[in-house]
Amino acid sequence: MMRRIALLFLAVVFTAVAANPPDFSGTWVFNAGKSKNVGMMASAEYTSVITQTAKVLSVTDLTVFNGQKQTHETRYDLSGATVSNDSPMGEKSQTSSHWSGNKLVTSWESEGAVAGTKVVRTETRYLSDDGKTLFLESARAGKEPMVIVFDRK
Repeated sequence: MMRRIALLFLAVVFTAVAANPPDFSGTWVFNAGKSKNVGMMASAEYTSVITQTAKVLSVTDLTVFNGQKQTHETRYDLSGATVSNDSPMGEKSQTSSHWSGNKLVTSWESEGAVAGTKVVRTETRYLSDDGKTLFLESARAGKEPMVIVFDRK
């Protein structure tokens, strides 16, 4: 009996998480000290402004690196549809997103350097329990993930 109650409780919790995904909306400031595997990017100024509806997550990234200012916009379809986006490095990519619990997982697929090949990168976005920290993990198969950490402004 207790086992059934525990399973029912877990089912309700997982359903609630899926029904109410986290809201990433806000202004987020890059925290190089908390980030991992970011290389030269550690010296960049980086602010991410996010708006979110039930169907779309829009991200405007504002960066300053070596005195060069850049703005980059990305649109994520939260229903799972494939969307064309340019990667931060300018590659034309096809992106598709889905919720995995409280994490937004996005697959980025672009043409490889060798004709006929594809490069796939997985991006995972999630919040800390208190909602004050945003984590953005970016990984390619077999590579150590880059973890970009932002503090809520």
